Amino acid sequence: MVTAEDYEAALRFYRDVLGMGELADFSSEEGRVRLLDGGRATLEIIDARQAEFIDRVEVGRRVAPHIRLAFEVADTVRVTGELVAAGAEVVAEPTRTPWGSLNARLQGAAGVQLTLFEELGSA
Repeated sequence: MVTAEDYEAALRFYRDVLGMGELADFSSEEGRVRLLDGGRATLEIIDARQAEFIDRVEVGRRVAPHIRLAFEVADTVRVTGELVAAGAEVVAEPTRTPWGSLNARLQGAAGVQLTLFEELGSA
């Protein structure tokens, strides 16, 4: 759940630009809520040393908050550009990681930090 001060901007960013399909609209007189499809979800629990290492590889310095969302995309460079055009701020440009992916870090809508990753394989 993400509480967004600018609900319409956050909805547009995640649903329309990032492409998370809309599953349901539970809006009422009490407020607005849309359920978006994030695909398969995993929870990656890491310690502070690993978080520092990942930030060092992807960004060059420690920047991640307590929670960061990661999305696998087919083309990190293209999706980064689309999200920036929709208002995201680049924290780190797409970077090849030692674990075989191309990762970009962005500050997304509603204050959520994102990692976009494209699996490159062993090539």
